[in-house]
Order: sequence, then C-alpha cells, then structure tokens
Amino acid sequence: MSELLRLEKITKSFPSPSGGRIDVLRGICLSLEEGEIVSITGRSGSGKSTLLSIAALLSSPDSGRIIYGGTDVSSLDERGITALRAEKTGIVFQSSLLLADFSALENAAMPMMIRGMRRKEAMEKAEKYLAITGLLERKDHRPAELSGGERQRTAIARALSGGASVIFADEPTGSLDERSADVVENLLFEAVRGEGRGMILVTHNTSLAGRADRRLVLSEGVLSDG
Repeated sequence: MSELLRLEKITKSFPSPSGGRIDVLRGICLSLEEGEIVSITGRSGSGKSTLLSIAALLSSPDSGRIIYGGTDVSSLDERGITALRAEKTGIVFQSSLLLADFSALENAAMPMMIRGMRRKEAMEKAEKYLAITGLLERKDHRPAELSGGERQRTAIARALSGGASVIFADEPTGSLDERSADVVENLLFEAVRGEGRGMILVTHNTSLAGRADRRLVLSEGVLSDG
C-alpha cells in the first residue's frame, strides 16, 4: 500500500480571552495509506474539527508539514493548494451542505464542474456514484425533496465522484436516525476500502469509531491510540 497523506508535527493555537494563546494542536503526526480508515475521537472542543480542517487543506497550521502523495503542501501557492484540495480531497460533514437550487445529480457533479470538467462527463460520473449510494431514482430531486439520509448519501456521492484519494468525514451520521446512519456508514466504509481510498473520520460515536482500522484519541492537543 502507498501513503496517501502524512501530517508532520502540526501545531495550531488560537487567542484566549485573557490575551494569551490556547494550544489546540501540539505536534500532531499522522499518516494514512490506501484502503485505510482512521477514526479520531475526543471530547468536544478538543480540536478534532480543527485537525480535520487543516488536513483537508481548508485552513492552515501554525507550523508543520502536510504531504499528499509526495507533494509538500508548503511548496505550493494558494492556487496550487486549491487545485490539490479539489483533486485529492472529498469531504462529508454532519450537515450535507447541498445547494438548495440544484438536483441531487447536479450537487454530486458540482465539484467536478467547478474544476472545469465538461458537464456531460461530470454528470455521468456523478450518476455512477448516485447509483452506488442507491439514489439514482432520486437524482432529479432537490435537497428539500430528500430525506436526511438521502441528503447525506448525496453528499457521499459528491465526495466520491471526483476521484478524491482521501475522504474526510466530520460526524457524518450525527444528525441521522439509526437506520439511516447504518446505511451511510456502510456506504462510506465500502467505498473507501473497495476503491483504495483513505478516510479520516471524526466522530463522537464510539461504535462507528471502532469500525476503523485505527482508532486515535485527541486530548490536550496530542493524538494517542484509542
């Protein structure tokens, strides 16, 4: 297996009300390989979402290195980082964050079209993943016409359809009922393992975290085995 992502000594702090600094991440090191799923748990406010945001290139660390498949992110300008994020990452949040005025199919295809892919090709790829997530018959429905579970499955199709090598999931089943959560969990795990992707999963759900290949706990800015 080859390494998809490596974090080296990532730090991040924020201003405190007293005028000092709060160290949220203190020298985080993490690697992710093809087909591997890593879960991260920890109490609320421990920095889990901050870590995921940095790893997904949505925000920057104070120090440390982020390496995607041999590419050191620090060597890229803002345009290069944006392109790398679009190519390498797919994100599933607790809220699906679908565009209300577009159909499920258009939502799933949107990241590819933003990257410049022709609409027809993007739609074909998105349709493939809507089929995988069991939503092909609902492809023309807008988010308001979909259930919570269907919206989240559309978000999974969106994350997968662009060919991202690393999927980031932040409480992906937190707002779903148990039955819908089981469907979403299985889809994510099967897609990642079946297609040689990797996934970093942030969750409070200990049962879900336990399904990962590695379970880590973030506490006081440090990652340790769960």
